[in-house]
Amino acid sequence: MNVTETAIPGVLLLEPRVFEDSRGHFFESFNRAAFEKTIGAPVSFVQDNQSFSRAHVLRGLHYQVDRPQGKLVRAVRGTIWDVAVDIRPDSPAFGRWVAYELSADNRRQLWIPAGLAHGFLVLSEAAEVLYKTTDYYSPSGERCIVWNDPDLAIDWPLAAEPVVSAKDQQGMAFRASVAA
Repeated sequence: MNVTETAIPGVLLLEPRVFEDSRGHFFESFNRAAFEKTIGAPVSFVQDNQSFSRAHVLRGLHYQVDRPQGKLVRAVRGTIWDVAVDIRPDSPAFGRWVAYELSADNRRQLWIPAGLAHGFLVLSEAAEVLYKTTDYYSPSGERCIVWNDPDLAIDWPLAAEPVVSAKDQQGMAFRASVAA
């Protein structure tokens, strides 16, 4: 596996070793021992989530205050622009974001530790996103930072007006979310 450290401590871009031949391909998408060695800590995933979204759908920026979730994210169909925002007040990267193209073709995964906000934009006609989480979904602890917050100034590669849920349109400003 090729591991790339990002500008945010703990956020890692992972690219598996792929074995291809005339029959197709094979790769190991997750190996607990190798993953724990890579991140330098034990991990326990408790939930897998999968979403389907059409072109231009933008989801996020989501996080949980009472049960922060580490997420291992990958696109199993289509292509997304995956974004992680550091909202940990004690982090040297507080308020910074990183983004990477994840697709079924490039097989990349993004490890987002607990305590960060996460969102993605669908770049293809459709995308299915699969992500493992280190804690369970907590509706009462769920929060959202508005995707187009001017303080974060995320460079979304928009080809059209994004399709955003009513709930996500009501997301908080970054400054308000970290003050809450």
